Amino acid sequence: MISIPKGTKDVLPSESYKWKFVENEAREVAESFCFKEIRTPIFEHTELFLRGVGDTTDIVNKEMYTFEDKGGRSITLKPEGTAGVARSFLENNLYAGALPVKMYYFTPVFRYEKPQAGRLREHHQFGVELYGSMLPEADAEVIALAYTFFDRLKLHPSLEINSIGCADCRKLYNEALVKYYENNYDKLCPLCKERLKKNPLRLLDCKVEKCAELSENAPKILNYLCDDCKAHHEAVKSILNDLNIEYTENPNIVRGLDYYSRTVFEFVSDKLGAKSTVCGGGRYNGLTKQIGDIEVPAVGFGMGLERLLLLLEACESTQIRENNIDLYIAAIGDRARAESKKIAYELRKKGFSVENDIMGRSLKAQMKYADKIKALHSIVLGDDEIDKNECIIKNMFTSETIITKTEDIEKHLRR
Repeated sequence: MISIPKGTKDVLPSESYKWKFVENEAREVAESFCFKEIRTPIFEHTELFLRGVGDTTDIVNKEMYTFEDKGGRSITLKPEGTAGVARSFLENNLYAGALPVKMYYFTPVFRYEKPQAGRLREHHQFGVELYGSMLPEADAEVIALAYTFFDRLKLHPSLEINSIGCADCRKLYNEALVKYYENNYDKLCPLCKERLKKNPLRLLDCKVEKCAELSENAPKILNYLCDDCKAHHEAVKSILNDLNIEYTENPNIVRGLDYYSRTVFEFVSDKLGAKSTVCGGGRYNGLTKQIGDIEVPAVGFGMGLERLLLLLEACESTQIRENNIDLYIAAIGDRARAESKKIAYELRKKGFSVENDIMGRSLKAQMKYADKIKALHSIVLGDDEIDKNECIIKNMFTSETIITKTEDIEKHLRR
């Protein structure tokens, strides 16, 4: 027997309704903020991620699923959603139309890393991207969208924000970080010793205990912001205050992706054990320049759906309910079986979920099956019911019954 690859998971029919619920809620919230859906390919040219994600990140160095296609081209399965959307934004000249361009997406992403709860080698993201605005209002709008989504799900992860400034800010800040960590070089893990040479900012994000302790006393980026970046950060906080969106400042929030600038934020929760990030995002004004030589400001976020579903489960959410089948039609005899299929077909065309026997079960077995599939109503059809053009609709949960004409079944189901 062939088994599923390590780090992947089947979403079975008994679980898929949870995914559908979350995705539908996310769509409704995104579209209430006037974002529209975009769908990009599951794989891209490897160069896109080398340029956009950056060759100093763990994603590019260790985690990408990269292969040569039959034409000898280097192809990579998406390790994240933002770079593909940026490529599409540029390639389809969306920057030449009305701005801002506001997009959302659902996508599988692939990273070769150690599988953990809510983070598999193939996992799924809900993300939004807003292109065209440099203003702090755009940052706040994206944060507000995520906040509204969590509020709608009755989840209350904590919002943490930071600013990592612009390239000029970070140049000064990186110098201060390098000086600090060089004085503590022997305490760094092997990976951080490498990061110190290539991308010092990423030392703040290390989860190794010794490195995490060092980061507590490291210089803080907020003390190195230029006047423009400081004003932008203060304006974002002011808007969040006006919207009554609670947040805390966390100076250690950084990004493993090179294209971020200024605002970065995370929604975190301790409901999954240690403090876990369930949504992360920020501003990335330099990405389009890196991959297409056209500079367009942008801000967005990504949210792991597997981790979100774990959080809903941990919070014992009662919002997600399996969609019940509207009607089960049990049939006795060949004539009734034929009639049940006609009735089911007509009701399905009108939007009802209707099941009838296609297994050749006895009446008793049919009714047991109706219970198993949690049908809301049932009908038993036999020759008498067909001759009288009437039937008895039974509410499977209250056992209440109603006699009705066959053509009035729809009316009773709509009650």
